Amino acid sequence: MYLTIMHYLLKFPLTLVRYSMSYFFINPVINQKIMENNDNLNELEKLKAENDFLKMKIMLEHGADFYMPDEDNTELSPEIESQFLNHIIQFEKQFHQRKRITVFEKIGRPQHFKPVNEIPDDEINDEWYNLLDYLQQYGIDLSACSPKVTVRELYRFTTDELFKHETDDINIPGMVSGFIYDEFYPDYEYDNTRYAIDDCIKPVLCKEVLEYTPWFAKENIRLNIHTNLTEEELKEVVNKFKGKFDEIELKEISDVVCSFQKENCTITGLHETSLVFDNVPVTVKGNWQVQFIWNGDFWCIVNVQIGGIEFL
Repeated sequence: MYLTIMHYLLKFPLTLVRYSMSYFFINPVINQKIMENNDNLNELEKLKAENDFLKMKIMLEHGADFYMPDEDNTELSPEIESQFLNHIIQFEKQFHQRKRITVFEKIGRPQHFKPVNEIPDDEINDEWYNLLDYLQQYGIDLSACSPKVTVRELYRFTTDELFKHETDDINIPGMVSGFIYDEFYPDYEYDNTRYAIDDCIKPVLCKEVLEYTPWFAKENIRLNIHTNLTEEELKEVVNKFKGKFDEIELKEISDVVCSFQKENCTITGLHETSLVFDNVPVTVKGNWQVQFIWNGDFWCIVNVQIGGIEFL
């Protein structure tokens, strides 16, 4: 089954609103009172009052939760807020119509894009960027995470597969429906290597408290000599290690290799790490290993071995 990530980008501060789906209906009496009071307001005050009404409507009908960010100088102009709120209402209205169309239909059924096998290598870059520019004019974007994905493959995928893919028929100014190639064709070697380094080795070998462990299993984790750890116990062991040192800095990661064996994936490499205790720096070098297993839905980390590091 294909998986897609659809993210909608509105050209307004998205910290303004966080909303979830539930269904209520606004009291028409409230609407009447607000509109009556508008007669005594200037244009700016009217717009602010209308915005307050729209927020109340969205809260009651769609379970919205509005809040203002803590940063200074973040006040939003009433004009921009009005556009943002009206776009939310338009989105909800169109979304609940549940109309689905293909990407090909959404972009106007173009007939001028050549089959990929008719495009020579010296023209493929231009043809791809022409296609991408055309997609973006209709609020469609395609990107890839893995560096192995070529421009020719992006063109082939778009014209052969993405054109046939169904999407919500929602049209809001400034909204982009973004597709990621890797959600259709994951590159597990690239992903797991990145997760092993960026979400395991680096967060462990630094002074910052380990809190976020998205790719670790929930239980039965091994960390050097520690076995059968839960995710929370793993954090406790790692953070206890961090607490012994004044500074921890990962200097270098090298010789990274990824290997697969059925539903097991192992990433190995070398590390050079600086540890400072009582103002005395020590450099530690060693091998490291991060082992993943496939749990049926995604890869999760079950074993971490870091040479030269003692987790007590």
